[in-house]
Amino acid sequence: MARSLLRYSSSPDSRRCLERCWSLECDLDPLILQARLLHGQGLRPQALAVEEELQPIF
Repeated sequence: MARSLLRYSSSPDSRRCLERCWSLECDLDPLILQARLLHGQGLRPQALAVEEELQPIF
């Protein structure tokens, strides 16, 4: 099986940027974050199901 050549590096600048982002208040709904995570994992049906929960009810 082939090994992944993708490596993640953490430069001091990107680390500082991430730390600034974490310190900001964020009003993103946890369901939005969950849907993004599922999309990123290639789990489209599950992501769409979570997104359905985000739709306004009229």
